[in-house]
Amino acid sequence: MKIAIVGAGAWGSTLAELARENGHQVDLWSRRGSAELSTVVERAEIILSAIAMKGVRSVMTQLKGCDLASEVILVTATKGLDPDSGNDVDLPMLPSQVWRTGFASGAVGKPHPAIAILSGPNLSKEIRRGLPAASVVASETLETAERVQAAFSSHRFRVYTNLDPVGVELGGALKNVIAIAVGTCDGLRLGDNAKAALITRGLAEMIRIGTYWGANAATLYGLSGLGDLLATCNSPLSRNYQVGYGLAQNKSLSQVLEALEGTAEGINTAKVLIKLAQQQNISVPISYQVYRLLEGEITPQAAVEELMQRHSKPEV
Repeated sequence: MKIAIVGAGAWGSTLAELARENGHQVDLWSRRGSAELSTVVERAEIILSAIAMKGVRSVMTQLKGCDLASEVILVTATKGLDPDSGNDVDLPMLPSQVWRTGFASGAVGKPHPAIAILSGPNLSKEIRRGLPAASVVASETLETAERVQAAFSSHRFRVYTNLDPVGVELGGALKNVIAIAVGTCDGLRLGDNAKAALITRGLAEMIRIGTYWGANAATLYGLSGLGDLLATCNSPLSRNYQVGYGLAQNKSLSQVLEALEGTAEGINTAKVLIKLAQQQNISVPISYQVYRLLEGEITPQAAVEELMQRHSKPEV
């Protein structure tokens, strides 16, 4: 199978390595590289996008002008929310929806790729060390999900299928905001009790948002929700965790980002999420304090006090 990986960052490079180990012909494209995107995706049966949310629209515009195979599958591995969509009526777009909308507005007669989402507790540095991991590929059709599953599954990378693409994609996006909170918790040395409470109540927020969005709650208890949340909140390899930890060490956000390798998607996601939550009156107290912390409106210590002094309420 010919597979094109769009985005040569840590995750894109890791996925390219996994696909090559399975015997596939893999071409990797980067905006900083010399290869033409049209050449890389020519005759590809799977095109996997591993680019940051901020680059999705520009790359989509380029890809729409390329000649694609008639039954190509576009897999998005981006974990974020589109900041340029959403209002009082419409929800913000997920990465897959940006791709789908973009191709729908393309030239008449050009093929529209089948869309799939790949997400899960996948710290790229661990996978590149040969350590075992699992992930989920979701699509609206089982056939599409199974084709991607077969392409990337191996003895060290187990891929499950799922027919709830909204839930799988949201899990990967929303957990990044909670990871910033947990990084802050560890940076303040608040202990394991506080950390467990943050992760548990953070999952409750993810499910609250997800079910409002139309996701299946069971999906958010799976690998792309709870699984990804646990990995991201318990590893210093997580960029979003590093953001929270750095802020708790009295560093400015700009100082933290300057030392960061890659993009911490939770920063943008927090802004989009809070806008939605306020418009629709959805309670997300942890995410709200993360947003205020990122905006410089509150200190890490004050954010903890705000959460601990909220009105008493039932757990469920």
